[in-house]
Amino acid sequence: MDLKNAMEVAAMGMKAQGTRMRVISENLANAETTGEKPGEDPYRRQLVTFKNILDRNTKLHKVEVNNIITDNSDFVLKYDPNHPAADEAGYIKKPNVNTLVEMMDMRESQRSYEANLGVIQMSRSMLNRTIDLLRG
Repeated sequence: MDLKNAMEVAAMGMKAQGTRMRVISENLANAETTGEKPGEDPYRRQLVTFKNILDRNTKLHKVEVNNIITDNSDFVLKYDPNHPAADEAGYIKKPNVNTLVEMMDMRESQRSYEANLGVIQMSRSMLNRTIDLLRG
């Protein structure tokens, strides 16, 4: 694989992880967003799925975002009879967002992003060294 291709694959990985970080940020921002009326559902966690694609021109396997899907796991019930969205028993539905899980996912996504950035930086450095050798 030449350096241009390595940089292209890494850039696609960075783009996919950037989307994942954006979705995780939305989940964290809405971790306490409840319904406004009794029986109304709160915010539902979103997840990013990836797919492997083959670029037929370069014969490279690249990653891209396949879909942003909704996590259909159960909501958490919390007793808060004074909340406007409380049901007859005084319970409200809380989002199915676990901030600890989101923070772990964010860290994993950040590390993947940084690894791809490292590939681009190393490829760029190697290209610059090659140019220096050709000049000298």
